[in-house]
Amino acid sequence: MKTIFSIALFLALIAAGVKFYGDYGASSQEIAFRTAVVERGDLIQTVEATGTLEPEDVVDVGAQVVGRIKSFGLDPRGEIDPAFKNKSVDYRSEVKEGTILAVIDDAVYLAQRNQARAAFERANADLVQMEARLAQADAEWQRAQRLRTLSVKGISATGQGEDVKIRGISDADFVLAKSNYQVAKANIEVGKAAIAQQQSALDLAETNLGYTIIKSPVEGTILARRVNIGQTVVASFNAPSLFLIAKDLRRMQVWASVNEADIGELKVGTPVSFTVDAFPDDTFHGMVEQVRFDASMTQNVVIYTVVVSTNNADLKLLPYLTANVTFEVNRRDDVLTVPQGALRYEPRPELIVAGPESDATTSNPDDAMASADNQGIVWVRRGNGVAPVEVTLGASDRSRVEVISGELEAGMEVVLGEQQAGVAEQVNNPFAPKMPRSKPRS
Repeated sequence: MKTIFSIALFLALIAAGVKFYGDYGASSQEIAFRTAVVERGDLIQTVEATGTLEPEDVVDVGAQVVGRIKSFGLDPRGEIDPAFKNKSVDYRSEVKEGTILAVIDDAVYLAQRNQARAAFERANADLVQMEARLAQADAEWQRAQRLRTLSVKGISATGQGEDVKIRGISDADFVLAKSNYQVAKANIEVGKAAIAQQQSALDLAETNLGYTIIKSPVEGTILARRVNIGQTVVASFNAPSLFLIAKDLRRMQVWASVNEADIGELKVGTPVSFTVDAFPDDTFHGMVEQVRFDASMTQNVVIYTVVVSTNNADLKLLPYLTANVTFEVNRRDDVLTVPQGALRYEPRPELIVAGPESDATTSNPDDAMASADNQGIVWVRRGNGVAPVEVTLGASDRSRVEVISGELEAGMEVVLGEQQAGVAEQVNNPFAPKMPRSKPRS
């Protein structure tokens, strides 16, 4: 009798343990869903890129003659700021058009100018001589013409007086007088041409002498000074660069490098916002001014340069800063949106229950996701499971997607992932290894 009682007690304990374990195991397999709220708001579709801040217009000032840098011009800021009085132009000097930047030793060019001037004056003196010779030759030619047919009074056979024509000059002298006149007249033109030639040589010498004084061609700010006093500059086929001047730093440009996959979405006038590391808390704005066609290849990717204009009235932005650029290619105001993760979630078949667009006995997540490009499936909670809702999708900003039509409303919750109690949350990461799911308890 005791044996039967002991066996019955043992079986009862086993049954209680099995029930307790089953209840505990079942509770440990309860599903906790991670959800997000369907929101209504503004959605901005963007393209990201990086670029460099550039002055809108830069002038590279060079030297057109060979020589040694003798001195620099005075900084115009010294006229109003005593700290820059008698200071030479340098980096960040604000210059005006015509401001002297540098002076090249002019000894050689001054001598060449004086030599050209002397040659010009000699050419003028030669012309005066030629004019005197022309006057003499003209007088001899006039005399020769008079002597060619000279009329004199003679007596005829009847005793009457008559005019008799005789030659008072030989043919050789007549021809010589004519030739001398024509040569003297031609020499006048030669003398005038020589004067014009020497005038050009003098102008060239004067110009080269003027090039020894290098002046700013524009009003702006000096970004770079690339020479020192005593340095010799050599101007050959390419003028050496001495100063780099930005015309107006109140207008800046961002030269952004855009991937070929995104270039089709950009056009002139596209709004742009950007940040720079120098001022991480500030956001600057501009718009696309130019989409250039000269592409470059970087690591087998075609890159286009897009020029963005921006206002820099406060001179806060500095040239050549790196900019993180965001192009606003599409904007949707007051639209219904869901997170991107809601479209990537795929529930286990045993969690799917009947919903507005689905039957629990026939639903298949793979079939549900096989829709058109602008169609999608999101999942909403139905008791202890999830039900699919088909939606038509619009624009996306890479974190949220516009919902054009469907059964969703603002404030509803969509499922992003699931988690079993005591088990790490399951997410749909395509790069993570797939972990086997435990079979549900009956």
